[in-house]
Amino acid sequence: MQPHQLELLAPARDADIGIESVNHGADAVYIGGPSFGARAAASNEIAGIARLAAHAHRFNARVFVTLNTILADDELEPARRQVWQLYDAGVDALIIQDMGLLELDLPPIQLHASTQTDIRTPEKARFLQDVGLSQIVLARELDLKQIAAIRAVLRPETTLEFFVHGALCVAYSGQCYISHAHTGRSANRGDCSQACRLPYQVTDMEGRIVAHDKHVLSMKDNNQSGNLEALIDAGIRSFKIEGRYKDMGYVKNITAHYRTLLDDILSRRPEFARASSGRTTFSFTPDPNQNFNREFTDYFVGGRKADIGAFDTPKNPGLPVGHVTKVGDKWVELATDSPGTVLNNGDGLCYYTLQKELAGLAINRAEKLGEGVWRVFPKDPLASFKDLRAGTAVNRNRDMNWTRLMDKPSSERRIGVWLRLGETAEGFSLTLTDEDGHSATVAAAHAKEPARDSVKAEATLREHLGKFGATHFAPMDLALDLAQAWFVPASFVNGLRRDAVEALEAARAAAYARPARAQAVEPPAAYPEDTLSYLANVFNHKARDFYAKHGVQVIAAAYESHEETGEVSLMITKHCVRYSLSLCPRQAKGIVGVSGTVRAAPLTLINGSEKLTLRFDCKPCEMHVVGRLKPAVAKSSVPLTFYRTRP
Repeated sequence: MQPHQLELLAPARDADIGIESVNHGADAVYIGGPSFGARAAASNEIAGIARLAAHAHRFNARVFVTLNTILADDELEPARRQVWQLYDAGVDALIIQDMGLLELDLPPIQLHASTQTDIRTPEKARFLQDVGLSQIVLARELDLKQIAAIRAVLRPETTLEFFVHGALCVAYSGQCYISHAHTGRSANRGDCSQACRLPYQVTDMEGRIVAHDKHVLSMKDNNQSGNLEALIDAGIRSFKIEGRYKDMGYVKNITAHYRTLLDDILSRRPEFARASSGRTTFSFTPDPNQNFNREFTDYFVGGRKADIGAFDTPKNPGLPVGHVTKVGDKWVELATDSPGTVLNNGDGLCYYTLQKELAGLAINRAEKLGEGVWRVFPKDPLASFKDLRAGTAVNRNRDMNWTRLMDKPSSERRIGVWLRLGETAEGFSLTLTDEDGHSATVAAAHAKEPARDSVKAEATLREHLGKFGATHFAPMDLALDLAQAWFVPASFVNGLRRDAVEALEAARAAAYARPARAQAVEPPAAYPEDTLSYLANVFNHKARDFYAKHGVQVIAAAYESHEETGEVSLMITKHCVRYSLSLCPRQAKGIVGVSGTVRAAPLTLINGSEKLTLRFDCKPCEMHVVGRLKPAVAKSSVPLTFYRTRP
């Protein structure tokens, strides 16, 4: 990718969703392979990925495969074989976490640093560039100044990638071990149990309750719609949408939303260009609020904010739709906020109980009683709905009209072409030249018969030459380079056009070049530190050899090796529970009677029998969630042991 190009990077749970993300404007797609991806339930066969790559390459869009788990020693050879299969299938790049892969015999496929590699500093980013990674996915927690500082130390051809939409992990990616400690399911191995979405009781050192049954580790969803231009100016060139578990409707809508925003910027900033070909038109107006979300935050891009958490519920609260006016024995009467609101059979409604818990209500049947007045019959008995009464505010978190709209074909992506119809000694030729400069010419013999009506003949020629139908091309201009007006039958023109399109597609396919693998610098770059703890996620001997080669003296095994049996940081976060609950010592400064009395003392999180300690490192403004490996988990696998010093 060139430094002036802007890339919209969309997720794909499967090849069909990936194809639609390309059709809805993605410049690149990331998808899981058969195994070793950080979303264990979103794997795909090689044949499906090859089909996606063939479609994407028609538009010069790229396909990245996530191979971003940490690997055990016995997984290295299967991973190596899988990489070769992916390369043969046409994949453009791998997104990786495990540095042991760099020690294997891999094809010349481009490598990208996963967000799981925890890139927060210029030093770490520079190191990953220097060992041969071409695209670097920054930590979601960075602000604009930190992004710009990283951009400043990298070569122009190294691409910075940033998440702009979707679910947020509360921990620095790659630095979360709660799931493994409690269940044996490792987030670094693609199998997170999502302890961050659970409700917790928060207590202080004296055991006093600070917060009761709050989802204090659950973040709102990321939405950088308003920050795209600032991110571009800070150095971001790839804009990543989270969501390899998301459905087709989500990917269509969110991809179209960011395509629209980026195209607007490109229209005003001629110094930038799209990273792929073609223009996309939509049959709907994109709206991020229509998809599942926990409400939105732009997180830390503009600095620390207090309202980044979805503390009341990790579910989708939806959009306000109205309020309850009456409750019958089998129905609920609603007054909508807008008279034009239409409720549908199958819609999902929700409301907050008196305990601020989100309760859902699925509509079995909706009846309009009058302007802005509806009677809905829920699928479940009314007695099961707690605190549902007159005056209760109601949201809609599933709109069947929108769902049906997303189920239909909803976009077209076309590559612009210029046409020139000319004459040959035996007949006629047609040349197509596309917006990327590729050209194809076909010729066919045909008798030249003067047209009786030159105006009509030319109009007919233009009409039939411009019929590109279900192809991926759209005519931009047509030149008729003819000595005079000829009568040319529609069947001949249509055949000439079809042959020219086929030839142009072949020329584009032949010209497509996958991005090159970056070369590591020599002598090997020194890693920024000489000691690595379990936080470095070194889980195999090839990864250990990699870091030793780059100057690291002491290399601990990954947390998944079960060498860390005592209390350690199971999660490191930029999110601070004390700050979000207005208990931060820095917040208290300057408040009369409070300044100096508030300390960053530990807090305790309690969920059932689970207890975790929150410790606060105020200098870097970070929080550590501290706990220990459960004995049952510790017994579940054989520990992995490395030399503590270089042999």
